[in-house]
Amino acid sequence: MSEHKTTEILQEEAAKLWGEIEAKKAEGKFAAKDRTAIPQQEMPSQDPVVRAKNMSEVALGYTETQARVEAERCIQCGGAPCKKGCPVSVPIPEFIKHIQAGDFKGAVDTIKNTNLLPAICGRVCPQEKQCQSFCTVGKMLKSPEKAVAIGRLERFVADWERSNNLISVPTPKPDTGKKVAVIGSGPAGLTVAADIRREGHSVTVFEAFQKTGGVMVYGIPEFRLPKAIVAKEVENLKKMGVEFKTSFLVGRTATLDQLLTEQGFDAAFIGTGAGLPKFMHIEGENLIGVFSANEYLTRSNLMKAYDRDHADTPLYDAKRVAVFGGGNVAMDGARTALRLGAEKVYCVYRRTRAEMPARIEEVAHAFEEGVDFHFLENPTKFIGDEKGKLIGVELLSYELGEPDASGRRKPVAIPGTEHVLDIDAAVIALGNDSNPLMSQTTQGLNVTKYGNIIVDENQKTSIARVWAGGDIVLGAATVILAMGEGRRAAASMNEYLAGK
Repeated sequence: MSEHKTTEILQEEAAKLWGEIEAKKAEGKFAAKDRTAIPQQEMPSQDPVVRAKNMSEVALGYTETQARVEAERCIQCGGAPCKKGCPVSVPIPEFIKHIQAGDFKGAVDTIKNTNLLPAICGRVCPQEKQCQSFCTVGKMLKSPEKAVAIGRLERFVADWERSNNLISVPTPKPDTGKKVAVIGSGPAGLTVAADIRREGHSVTVFEAFQKTGGVMVYGIPEFRLPKAIVAKEVENLKKMGVEFKTSFLVGRTATLDQLLTEQGFDAAFIGTGAGLPKFMHIEGENLIGVFSANEYLTRSNLMKAYDRDHADTPLYDAKRVAVFGGGNVAMDGARTALRLGAEKVYCVYRRTRAEMPARIEEVAHAFEEGVDFHFLENPTKFIGDEKGKLIGVELLSYELGEPDASGRRKPVAIPGTEHVLDIDAAVIALGNDSNPLMSQTTQGLNVTKYGNIIVDENQKTSIARVWAGGDIVLGAATVILAMGEGRRAAASMNEYLAGK
């Protein structure tokens, strides 16, 4: 693990580089090869020892000098390959060019032409697998990790706009008299609400929880995505005229059909996410102390169980916690367990670190904070005491065989390698299925055998006037992919409403 650098040290390093860049520019000697020679700017962060015990944001964001230096790494290549890797087609070279010129407001306004949630996407999008994987600089250096840090720059300008109180809200077109219902206030739903409201249509967002934001509020921890940022984005939509109705469960409070007929909505978008947790179906899974990641994270994130003196939900005290899985949710669960007071946290994954689907940055942060990774292991049963409380888990060792359908090498069990790990809490983070409520209460809504809503290339469902997108269609995916589906759905819905 590399030595942790403070923000002050990183700022000093950036200032030195900035001086060298300006000197070369003054001499007229600043060429593409000079840009690619600039090292990628490290993101300032809290000290690992300190942050593992608090809920404050881990990554602190670029300083202004760092942002200027990092932006200078972009060579403004032809064809904008990075844009092709963005699900919402942010004009990346254009916004970076604004940063190069010191025009941060111009940069964020450019992003908002296609993405109204830059502060969120800059924090949680897997840029290394999307826009940055196409970056020419990374390819020239033969190292994708050294690509221009597009996500960090996006976050910087969004935070700069907010901290300087310069947030501008799009002005909707004149009122059309058309009404649209958006079911779910996650990233797909918020994107649809914004794009449809821009066209002058009335938009009402129905949210089952008491707080808006969907997975961004109940799923992603505070230390990775502060809830105040999500609340600010929702507030911006309210300023545009979008109405939000919370604690409204479509399918129970009212059905989709009732919204379209009795309440007079002209169209509807379903963005309810994938909130049905998957389990392993092994012995002992019903013991006290075994949680789905959904419950574990929701109690902490939405209900703030970590604030013991003020929370309305109890916190399960545990000193030795095992988290099962290798995705971002597993990293969130493991790092949350540390912050909830666990003395030892294990992450058990049946493949190796190289095969983990979690973001590289999140895995690195978990290692830095002290999470103990058990690779090539998988549980066979949970062990309880006479009171039905979890006291351990039996693990089986694995080795990697041939690649499976996903392209990752398949884990193969090694017989006779069973061993017990002493734990008093377990968090199962193996993904989610779609909640069946919408399909059960909506006649004619076609879904897959996994409960995902079936849509066409424009996100239209099998029911007239109804579109869908995000995790309810994709299964558990990412914020930006959900937003991409939302944009596609909104474009189709706006076209329909314009001709209605």
